[in-house]
This record gives sequence, C-alpha cells and structure tokens, in this order.
Amino acid sequence: MSELIVKAENLKKIYRLSAENIAAVDGVNFEIEPGDFVSIMGPSGSGKTTLLDMIGCLDSITSGKLEILGNDVSKLPERKLVSIRRRKIGFIFQDFSLIPSLTTIENIQLVLYFAGIKSTKKELTKLLGKVGLAHRMNHLPKQMSGGEKQRVAIARALATKPQFLLADEPTGHLDSENSQQILNLFKQLNQDNGLTIIVATHDEKLGSQTKRKIYLQDGKIIPE
Repeated sequence: MSELIVKAENLKKIYRLSAENIAAVDGVNFEIEPGDFVSIMGPSGSGKTTLLDMIGCLDSITSGKLEILGNDVSKLPERKLVSIRRRKIGFIFQDFSLIPSLTTIENIQLVLYFAGIKSTKKELTKLLGKVGLAHRMNHLPKQMSGGEKQRVAIARALATKPQFLLADEPTGHLDSENSQQILNLFKQLNQDNGLTIIVATHDEKLGSQTKRKIYLQDGKIIPE
C-alpha cells in the first residue's frame, strides 16, 4: 500500500485567548490517500483554513497526531518542516499571492530559487503551457485577469513537482466561468497526472465535483 498523504488522529488546534480557549479544529480523524481529490467544506469559522495550514506545516498542532507523507509533523524541527513545505507541497491561495513587480516566469523562478531547484526556460515554458499561459510568461500580474493570475499560481505550485497540492478558496475571487476553468484544471491534474489535491472551499459547486468531501462545523467533522 502506498504511503498516506495525510493521516490525522484526534487532531486539535486550540487558540488560547485571554478570556477563553477556542477550538478551531476539535478532535478530527481522517486519511487522505495518494491520488485523492478532497474538498474540505464548511461555513466561515468552521476551521477549514486552520486545518489546511496544519496540513501544510504552516501552523503547529495542539494535540493529537498529524502525519504528512509518513512524518509526524509535531516532532519535526523547523528546518525539516521548511523542507517539506518547499519541496513536497504546492500552495495555492485565494488572493493569488503573486509578486506584482515580477513577470509570470519570474514569479515561478522565485519559488524554485528558495526550494534550491534549477529549471530551464524551456521547462518552465512547457509548464506554463499546461495551464494555458505560455503566451503570458513575460506579463506582469496587473496585465492579467483573475483567472489567469490563478493559473500562474497553479503553475508556480507545480514547479517544484510536489507530492500534493493545497488550495485555500482558490475560486473565491473568480467569476463562475473562471472558477469552472480552475476546477477543470484541477480535475485534469488529478486524473491525468494522479496528483493529490486538497481544497478548502465554501463553494458547493467546486466541492460537488471532487472525489471526496470532508465537512467541518465548529472544528468537528460532521456527516454530509
């Protein structure tokens, strides 16, 4: 059996405020296998982004166990967590998070630089072709539409050849047509390349087209 992408056991994240403790994620259990396409769904404040941040090794866990690619992340030093983030996980954000002063290809090259990965212009042109943006490689973000910016962000996430993608509300700033185009791209990457994709979203249309759904409410997993 292939190594699990994610395994969570009684996973909790507690934020301690001056007057009270808030359980953003409250004792969840689930597994994500290689090749899965999962949507984490729920209303605002349900814990979606917090859970995604923990899976992405961006936030610590309070208790329970979280294994990412076979690694118990609660026991790893920051140096190892940085390596996992940069080389094993591709991140896609709602606001695109592109550097405004850099062109499409430069935004991608920056991620590769920090990951310590070398790539040729020919390879990056081929990568941009996969997301339909080879003709936009020298454009700045301000010269592109929201849908194009998100496709640049997807190409950037794919550049390090990660073992899985994490997408936080990837269609949140897009209209319905561009949202469907991004979803179709995710489905193609999952079906054709076997890439594991985990999406946090409140978009029912997006969630309905993933292979599996995890519903959160008040930090707990609830039945569909």
